[in-house]
Amino acid sequence: MVTHTRDEQLITETSLQEYFQNSVSDALENQKVEAAADTIHYVVNLLTSFSRAEALFERTRDGVMIRPLALLYAEAAEGVTPEERNRALRRLGDVALFISGVFSQSLNRCVVDIDYYVAMGGSAYSHLSETMRATNHGRTLSEIYCELASKFVAFVDVLSEVSEGAGCSNDADVLRQYEIWLRTGSARAAEKLRAVGIHPSRNASSRLRH
Repeated sequence: MVTHTRDEQLITETSLQEYFQNSVSDALENQKVEAAADTIHYVVNLLTSFSRAEALFERTRDGVMIRPLALLYAEAAEGVTPEERNRALRRLGDVALFISGVFSQSLNRCVVDIDYYVAMGGSAYSHLSETMRATNHGRTLSEIYCELASKFVAFVDVLSEVSEGAGCSNDADVLRQYEIWLRTGSARAAEKLRAVGIHPSRNASSRLRH
């Protein structure tokens, strides 16, 4: 069995972050989108995080899936503490931005189209901007979320260009490959996932099977 040391994992993540930093910077320039450095850093970190399969997909009774935005919105509405509500809103905004940008071509085959994701994601970031502004340490985050909300469609275009450069497939294919890998440990499925920038973790596979 192949094992990965912590140093190897850090090197992989650092390489991914550098790749996304360069890709996002190029896309911003090509799309003529101006953005604050902190916002760019946030988007790069979002892409790096979601390149790990376990950060994006969840194992449920219905199979492997990305939690629907409506459920994330319900979590935010029902959150007992501000931290819980903000965590759910951030997840909602991040997932909406990622799906809109990376898997936009497949959304036209869904019950809801890209405008739903744009509206939900922009609203989540806008609300986060307002709530974070009221905290002593949240001014920087508030400005990031405000820019993401006001330029949501522009950032969708940026992520679309990044994903096209990476040769990303549609979400149904990616979900199926991840489910195959979870169930069987298939090296071929893992390689297909890595080819679209998603890196399955053996630890995540073990956790999700229980």
